[in-house]
Amino acid sequence: MTALANDEHAAEPAPPTRRATWTALRPLILRLHFYAGILIAPFLLIAATTGLLYAASYQIEKVVYQHELTVPARDAQTPLAQQVAAARAAQPQGEVTAVRPSEGSGRTTRVLLDVPGLAESTQLAVFVDPHTAQVRGTLESYGSSGALPVRAWISNLHRHLHLGETGRLYSELAASWLWVVALGGLLLWLGRRRRPGRKLRGLVAPERGTRGRRRLMSWHGAIGLWAAAGLLFLSATGLTWSKYAGANVEDLRTSLGWSTPALASSDHGDHTGAGARGGHATSDVGIDTVVQAAAGKGLSGPLQITWPDEPGGDYVAEEIDKQWPQRLDQVAVNSSTGQVSGELRFTDYPVAAKLTRWGIDGHMGLLFGLLNQIVLACIAFGIITLIVLGYRMWWRRRPTRGFARPYQRGTWRRVHWAVLVPLAIAAAGIGVFLPLMGISLVVFLLLDVLLGLRSRTSRAAEPAATPPQPEPDETQPATSAPGS
Repeated sequence: MTALANDEHAAEPAPPTRRATWTALRPLILRLHFYAGILIAPFLLIAATTGLLYAASYQIEKVVYQHELTVPARDAQTPLAQQVAAARAAQPQGEVTAVRPSEGSGRTTRVLLDVPGLAESTQLAVFVDPHTAQVRGTLESYGSSGALPVRAWISNLHRHLHLGETGRLYSELAASWLWVVALGGLLLWLGRRRRPGRKLRGLVAPERGTRGRRRLMSWHGAIGLWAAAGLLFLSATGLTWSKYAGANVEDLRTSLGWSTPALASSDHGDHTGAGARGGHATSDVGIDTVVQAAAGKGLSGPLQITWPDEPGGDYVAEEIDKQWPQRLDQVAVNSSTGQVSGELRFTDYPVAAKLTRWGIDGHMGLLFGLLNQIVLACIAFGIITLIVLGYRMWWRRRPTRGFARPYQRGTWRRVHWAVLVPLAIAAAGIGVFLPLMGISLVVFLLLDVLLGLRSRTSRAAEPAATPPQPEPDETQPATSAPGS
């Protein structure tokens, strides 16, 4: 933290009053906000743009694969075992791992098979007409969410830009800094309330009758205020998928006992990912009996039935309706007897596991369906707008125009040690927990040191000059940057 001040004479710490502390910390927050805006905003812009596309991917998927996903609606349906047999006949080289029965009249049944040659976490989905048991088509299905090719392509674009593990660093960097930029901007914007005559409307809505940079800042601050909660949510949930910070999050959840519980059954340890191997035992009760047993325990569609790992083992029937987060119960059904051998109710999850489930589904646009997708689209568009406005403000007050004033250095020395020491410790701890943020923060600090040395050298070599004049509509004393 000390690197953000290097060319001012040390001052005696001020009394630890809230006003004095804020006055001393504000330039520091401005500088951090400035560097984060300049250097991290491009990554945030990519994440927001691809996220905006992903928010619409569910509707895109339904349109592109309408033939595979839908059929003419009828009343009667064929037995589910007959539909599975049709899928097996169409893909004899594959092994059935799971089935997602039709969710209603006019919707196809999805039979998932392991087929040689497919990538990891990828299965072949065979779509069957539940009314006639005719195969409608086959598509690759990705991950536990069952994303079809177009949605999977958009998801990978958002996640790692189709660059593999290396590409994941971009999204982790963006998620690691998003909450810092959001909280810093929120503090700076709310700090405007300390100014005489500042009305509440000027915080929650753009000011009327302004122009130039002041108008840009008014829009930037008001949008940021309304979007702050969404930005913090996306940052927290996005980090759970990240490579380095995500591993730390998982270790923390495990150590605190917040992991998602697993369904106890005879041959299933984890029923959230790839399906089972093997076929039916001689005395297998069949999938239709499994569905009936699950219904007897209160499970309703949409369902996924996962095959036993070996003959005589347990089927697993699980609710996959993530639009309504309470409908995620699971039961194990013995393949020989048809009796329920284990249950796992979502209501029995630890609170932290429930919050994790809801957070992930909310980030993916699954929670409450279309409403969730609209909210995500609005947040993504808000991020894009904030970045564009931030860059525009910086461009209007760039130093080459001759009227910009640099941020004041050295004010951190006036912060009382009782505030400064905990802040430094917290920054170090966060930097370790979020490694990419920690590394980039060190880079920011080194950059600030170099710029400070350069500024000090330039002032020593140049004669006194006329003080720079502010822009006519300027009310802020500091150079702005994206996110200011």
